[in-house]
Amino acid sequence: MFRRHIAITGRVLMITVLALTTAPVAAEPQTVGFPAASAAWKPPPGMLAALQRDLHITVEQAQARLLNEARFAPVEAQLRRRLGDRFGGSWLMGSRSQILVVDTTDPADLPQITAVGARGEVVSRSLARLDATLEEVDAALATHPSGRVRYVDVRTNKVIVLSDAPSATEDVIETADVDLVAVRVVSSVEKPRPLDDLLGGDAYYIGGTANHCSIGFSVLRGTQSGFVSSGHCGVAGNTTIGVNRADQGVFQASNFPGSDFAWVSVNDGWTPRPSVKNGSGGTVSVVGSRVAVEGASVCRSGSTTGWHCGTILQRNASVVYLQGNVSELIRTNACAEPGDSGGSFVSGEQAQGVASGGSGDCTSGGFTYYQPVNEILTTYGLSLVTTAGNPPQMSTGTCTGYPVTAAATLNGGQAVYQPKSLYQSAVAGAHYGCLDADDGVDFDLYLEKRVGSAWSTVATSDSLGADEKISYTGPAGSYRYRVVSASGSGPYILGYKAP
Repeated sequence: MFRRHIAITGRVLMITVLALTTAPVAAEPQTVGFPAASAAWKPPPGMLAALQRDLHITVEQAQARLLNEARFAPVEAQLRRRLGDRFGGSWLMGSRSQILVVDTTDPADLPQITAVGARGEVVSRSLARLDATLEEVDAALATHPSGRVRYVDVRTNKVIVLSDAPSATEDVIETADVDLVAVRVVSSVEKPRPLDDLLGGDAYYIGGTANHCSIGFSVLRGTQSGFVSSGHCGVAGNTTIGVNRADQGVFQASNFPGSDFAWVSVNDGWTPRPSVKNGSGGTVSVVGSRVAVEGASVCRSGSTTGWHCGTILQRNASVVYLQGNVSELIRTNACAEPGDSGGSFVSGEQAQGVASGGSGDCTSGGFTYYQPVNEILTTYGLSLVTTAGNPPQMSTGTCTGYPVTAAATLNGGQAVYQPKSLYQSAVAGAHYGCLDADDGVDFDLYLEKRVGSAWSTVATSDSLGADEKISYTGPAGSYRYRVVSASGSGPYILGYKAP
């Protein structure tokens, strides 16, 4: 039953108050060492100082934390793939992020978890099951005024609902077809609201008014420059004025509610830079968009409050604003205020997302939610501007926004491989593929990775239709796409981007 309430207000609502219900492994993992190259890596300017201030740690702890987070990221990704549907979530612990905890539903997985330097814990529910439960809770509370924040908490292996009327919220959930054991309602006054009021963090003004938001990250679509930001900041067709009060651009697309992201094209007077303002007169370089592990440090740049840091608390949160529900947000304890919406979230030098909304402020503290940047790039066919340089001109057509494209004709029942060189070598990171064909055919798309002397399918998009999209994060190796005609013949365009 739900009748046990925990009263939590303001900054007291931290994930550490939720008691662990998992069964930890008795043996502690060995400390994971760093490759020699890690010692040469320098944190972006301003990040160490902000981590010290906001996390209340020393400079030595901040340095160690960033190195640990960089080292554990590929380890976590490897375990996530190996465990598959048994994976129960993961997070970093300690002031130095020195412990990686990985949950599994099968005790037999514990040896392989500890073998790579992580701590294994056995849980009842997989992450996929928790995600499904969150969707059920979202549906149950869709029209209910309480329970405005819901998220998957892998530390307790439950879905948490924050509500200012816990009893009423529990009554609604109890009448729905939801696994009640997997849900916990917590009393809270947290009520996020959008922070509404081409360097990441700079202000821009919407529609010739004083209303302003913050730039997230510079992007390209073909040869068109622009930036990503929050969807609640404007709708398609709204014009923008830059921080210097000069004409800037136009909202090309916007999603809100449901999601909370948008992209704005800019005129020739603006040059996209792979940089985010760090609040102390300098910038942080944007190297890529590798997803950070839960528990990792994250820093935010916004036009109202500047540069503030915190940690990633949960990776799958649903928030009910007055305008409607927004799902699949990332919950953090980095503070923000109105006008910071749309601003950049970075972990190290990796872009993470754009600020959506939050509660509290940067005087008393609070919680802020961001929309993952990779989803924005994939949805709109955009390329992130990074220090690696701008991608080549992209193709036209539905599958825009991809640095490599291939066009061919496929006959019924035929399968072909791309690229023509039979495979491409890629570093660890995210792969994005998009298949566009004529209506009336059913073409499918597969991403394959070479394992030893054989090829293994690692991602599949096989809907009943002509168009398919793939998003997959994987290790370094050799990859190729397989395009298959399930029925019909005709031309297709394949666009793809490798890490």
